[in-house]
Amino acid sequence: MDYIPCETVPHFSECSEIVSALGFTLVELQIVPQKESVHVTVVIASKDLKHDIGVSDCSKVHHALEARIVEFIHRSEDELYMEVSSPGLERNIKNAAEFAFFTGREVRVWDKNITDWVRGIIKSSDAQSVTLQLEDGSEKTVAYIDIAKAKFIHL
Repeated sequence: MDYIPCETVPHFSECSEIVSALGFTLVELQIVPQKESVHVTVVIASKDLKHDIGVSDCSKVHHALEARIVEFIHRSEDELYMEVSSPGLERNIKNAAEFAFFTGREVRVWDKNITDWVRGIIKSSDAQSVTLQLEDGSEKTVAYIDIAKAKFIHL
């Protein structure tokens, strides 16, 4: 699994500040120019893991980001197609940098060294690895290069 620092994603830092001011965390931002439009995908999460993201939350973020993104892309609002969503119940973690956003959340990672899933609560993460607290109370640190895939656990 690759670790791509969020600040290297174009406009992530600026958009993250706006989303954070609304009480959410920006998890993913993709701005993809197409022939006659620009497709923007935004994934937000609540700063409180016990709070789910609803339609009104997505709408609030959409309205706050739309004008700013129009400035970035130098196009009109009519040329912007923007989707704002939650991470979902069983999100596949695409970028290892996402682990930091979900500290305290239960995940499972496919560890290539043992060719099996490791299940635990994200205790900490950095640019090289994630540390999980396992069900038996022990901790396991897995390097990102050893993770084939990872996803949330939905109960």
